[in-house]
Order: sequence, then C-alpha cells, then structure tokens
Amino acid sequence: MNVKHEIAYVRAQDGSGQRDPVRITDADGTPVCERCKPAVTFRSRLRGLMLRKRLLDDEGLLLSPAGAIHTFFMRFPIDAVFLDRSLVVVGIEGAIDPWRTAKQRGAKSVLELPAGESSRRGLAVGDQLTLAA
Repeated sequence: MNVKHEIAYVRAQDGSGQRDPVRITDADGTPVCERCKPAVTFRSRLRGLMLRKRLLDDEGLLLSPAGAIHTFFMRFPIDAVFLDRSLVVVGIEGAIDPWRTAKQRGAKSVLELPAGESSRRGLAVGDQLTLAA
C-alpha cells in the first residue's frame, strides 16, 4: 500500500476529514509527528512549507511521492526524514537551511519536521514509522 492509500485508509477508520492532519509514530507507538499534514497532490507538494513563518514542535509535513525536497522560499530550517514505501527511514538530513535541496536514493516519501526535531525524537535510519489516527 502506498502512503496516499494508507492515509486514506487511516482517515476512513477514524472518520477524520480530508484536510485533517495524521499522526506518525515509531514502532513503539511513540509520537514522531502529532500533527502531520499530508501533501499527496502535485499542488500541495509544490507549495509545501513555502511562505510559512515556522513549524511548531509537534507539526510536520509528509510529502508523497517524493524522493527529494527543496527549501526555496522558506523562512526557517527543517529536518528531512526520507522514507521508503513501507515508511522505513532510509535517510535523515538535519537542519536544512532555506534555499537548499536534499535527496535520498530509495526514498518514496519525505517527512519534514522542525530543525532538530528528528534527533530530539531519536529517529535513526532503519526505524519503522506508522500512520495512526
């Protein structure tokens, strides 16, 4: 199941709306991103976090499909957590400044978090993440 279909499944289970954020947890059920906004359409991926002033510690953006990101027109640094089809972490790029790019071979989705949040949450390559209601 790809991320777009998995998000739709989670939302159908809990009755949340199409624009409601999802929750991402690690294998132990510990929250990685409590309010993660999915960006699964071309338009939502293109806009991303541009023109936002900041991300709160519990916020994030899940881009899918995506194997690379840019921080053009952004005002703050972010962490990028690269995920494969099964939401296994295949790479982490910390504190990416505005006007930069990042990519990871094998990535099918990217979780964007506030700078430093991936290390604060203890994320590592090989971690299995899960979408939750």
